[in-house]
Amino acid sequence: MKLRCVVIDDEPIARKGMEEYVADVPYLSHVGSFESAADAKVYLSDHPVDLMLLDIRMPKQSGIDFLKELHEPPLVIFTTAYPQHALESYELNVIDYLVKPISPDRFKKATQKAFDYFQLKNPQTVPDFFFIKSNHQLEKISFSEVLFVEAMQNYCVIHTPSRKLICYITLTAMLEKLPADRFMKVHKSFIVALDKVTGIEGSSLKIGSLVIPTSRSLKALLTERITGKTILKR
Repeated sequence: MKLRCVVIDDEPIARKGMEEYVADVPYLSHVGSFESAADAKVYLSDHPVDLMLLDIRMPKQSGIDFLKELHEPPLVIFTTAYPQHALESYELNVIDYLVKPISPDRFKKATQKAFDYFQLKNPQTVPDFFFIKSNHQLEKISFSEVLFVEAMQNYCVIHTPSRKLICYITLTAMLEKLPADRFMKVHKSFIVALDKVTGIEGSSLKIGSLVIPTSRSLKALLTERITGKTILKR
């Protein structure tokens, strides 16, 4: 899940800086930038937004006055060069108040606070399981228990720590059932749960004592998705 985010600031350099900060935060999605409250108001009338990065001192209408007139405003983080407006801003229930120049760490702390608050107010109700027909009956499987899925001719075998379930479904159809952020097709015959991988060696993955072949063309992407930026190098 990502927060749809807009930047509102009359200074081009400040807008560009905020856009770059937003691009570095995985749970934010930049959907627009505006140099005035009037331009932002037009956009907000037709587009849902979750978070505004809002400057205070702008020509014609200040960020504070703009926020006051919004009937159902999104979450707001003020970004300003003037610290004296902090008290008034918090009376408007803003998430945070950032004084320029804004460091990347301070920006991430503020947006993490916004993201946490948004999740609290909008809990996800997506089920963490699915049903599959196996051995003439429906079986309930939690996404968290799947180790990998193996294609065998015209059916698949779902491997978990305690059972193997044979189901008549293609690997492509199986992939569509699984959350894309947690599973990946690594070979024409295998889908793996990324968090279950315990090792990478050559063109193979390890899940405990099991060895899963991988496609050479996917090695770089696969390594990045499994390890992120956690590889320690000399």
